[in-house]
Amino acid sequence: MEIEKIESIIESMLFAAGRMVAIEEMEFALEISKKDLEKILEKMKEEYKSQNRGIELISLNGGYQLCTKKENYEYIYQIIDKRNKPKLSNAALETLSIIAYNPKISRAEIEAIRGVSVDATIYKLLEYGLIEEAGKLDLPGKPMSYKTTDEFLRMFGYSSLDELPELPRYKMDENHQIVIEELESEKS
Repeated sequence: MEIEKIESIIESMLFAAGRMVAIEEMEFALEISKKDLEKILEKMKEEYKSQNRGIELISLNGGYQLCTKKENYEYIYQIIDKRNKPKLSNAALETLSIIAYNPKISRAEIEAIRGVSVDATIYKLLEYGLIEEAGKLDLPGKPMSYKTTDEFLRMFGYSSLDELPELPRYKMDENHQIVIEELESEKS
């Protein structure tokens, strides 16, 4: 099959699905190797970028999806969704980042890090679809654990959690205060 025909089929599949499609699903439908399919998908990704189109091809946790460009969000949102635009408070962003860097973390562990109750924040993040339950932990009381979703990756522009920025290194000083090593080296 010609590459143009394969690209056309991939574009149709992604458009019709309206969701992230696993590379294995496309591989099965097209009957081509994963390596060849990934080359074609990366080529398509670059073409969408270079042609300054209103959609883009993004990769998410072993799959691909057609999405509107982030720059056009404010125009599309007004037409598609009449609900209030979700706004994340600082508390929600802090909680979300803790979960992103610590997949399968319990509510109690998040509260220990933040120092405050996170019940309402967890509820909101679940409602927005940015986090999901990741199963019960093998601890007393079997607490529920949480992890981020593909919607989180999509919203923040990541393909996987491996792309998250590295956290700064820190140490405790003589007063038991956290000192970030990067800031210490800048002072010297």
